[in-house]
Amino acid sequence: MPAENLRAEGERRRQGETGIGDRAGRLGVEIADIAGLVTDLSAISQQQALQADAALEAAAALNATTSRLGRSMGEARQAAGDVRVVLDQSATTISDVVTRTTRTMAALSEGAMTVEATLGNVSGTVAGVERASAAIAQIARETKLLALNASVEAARAGDAGRGFAIIANAVKSLADQIQDFSGQTVAHLGDLTEALGQLRQKAQGNAEAAQLAMAEASAAEQATATLENLVDSVGRLMGDIDTMVQPVEQSIAGFESMQAELSALAEGVETGRGHLGRAEQRTQSILSISEEFMLYLVEAGVETADAPFIKLARAKADEIADAFEAALGRGEITLSDLFDEAYCDVPGSDPKQVVTRFTAFTDRVLPAIQEPVLGFDSRIAFCAAVDRNGYLPTHNKVYSQKQGSDPVWNAANCRNRRMFNDRTGLAAGRSTQPFLLQTYRRDMGGGQFALMKDCSAPIVVRGRHWGGVRVAFKV
Repeated sequence: MPAENLRAEGERRRQGETGIGDRAGRLGVEIADIAGLVTDLSAISQQQALQADAALEAAAALNATTSRLGRSMGEARQAAGDVRVVLDQSATTISDVVTRTTRTMAALSEGAMTVEATLGNVSGTVAGVERASAAIAQIARETKLLALNASVEAARAGDAGRGFAIIANAVKSLADQIQDFSGQTVAHLGDLTEALGQLRQKAQGNAEAAQLAMAEASAAEQATATLENLVDSVGRLMGDIDTMVQPVEQSIAGFESMQAELSALAEGVETGRGHLGRAEQRTQSILSISEEFMLYLVEAGVETADAPFIKLARAKADEIADAFEAALGRGEITLSDLFDEAYCDVPGSDPKQVVTRFTAFTDRVLPAIQEPVLGFDSRIAFCAAVDRNGYLPTHNKVYSQKQGSDPVWNAANCRNRRMFNDRTGLAAGRSTQPFLLQTYRRDMGGGQFALMKDCSAPIVVRGRHWGGVRVAFKV
């Protein structure tokens, strides 16, 4: 075959290989985008599952509450019926008792008033007797005086007045007896008057008590009327409860149906979540295969659009390894400090930052190696080294601001001394392949994402894998 034909064939082969590399690169981007979408759908499905479970629990709680309400209404109706029966019986009994008591009180009051009037008449009679007794006593005194004068005149008359003297003595003796009886009568009348006064006072109190009892009996009659009204109110309450029972029963049936539908929905969401979980695993597997295929193409000598970034990452990894080796040789850091994994929290940091025994060392050494990378291509977003656990001690200066009070601002501008142990960060730190080209979606906030590629190369110091350098650039 002529040389020109060989050169043409080689050019066609080279162009074909370049086309394969470009297609492989685009395939990786598309797979990464699909993987991101599946991840988003999985997260949405998980949220929907939580919401469905919450709705199911709320429906169950509401159904239980409505059921308890139905039972409570039934119990309330039963209790109202029992109360109505008791109140009805009580109202009838109380009404009868109040009627009889009112009649009795009226009779007692009338009797007390009659007794009081009779005692008044007796008091008047006693007063008349007292006046008559006083008159008799006065007559007795005058009769005694007359008998005394007669005795004096009989004594003057001598024998002729002896018979008259006997009569005068007899009259005097009678007057003494009458005066004694009159005194006793006055004393007895005094006692009788005092007793009648006390009796009259008691009769008056009894009459007042009877009047008060009649007033209270009247109030009791009003209470009886109120009790009868209460019986009617309880009856209306029972009717209202009966009216409410039917909607509550319908609500219970509706909630049971809704709960069944929500259960089916929750099962469907859980099933979809399982499918999405498996789809996410498959897309991640396909993404890993795409990354391995890109590695295979580059190692096979196929030129791709990402080749300059791959060469840059591998060169920076070698440069960092050489700088670490040199520092170990000068005694600036020990091997145990360089591989320290005792991450200590920075107090008050949000998002959380951590430091190790090599953080201060990388802050001195890495900026001179990492910063120039940002000027290599305008698509490069950052260049930073991470250890095997995804710990990024020293970032580019633009992402190494001092933290403030706003965690959102800190998350975007203070990305140094942070753990990036997501799939991309952890794979970049732990890969021992000559390079690892990953495609991922970078969260830009507000639901917006930007497709990025992350090219990393391992950093090996004295035969030990320290981590890797990451060069991230826009697609």
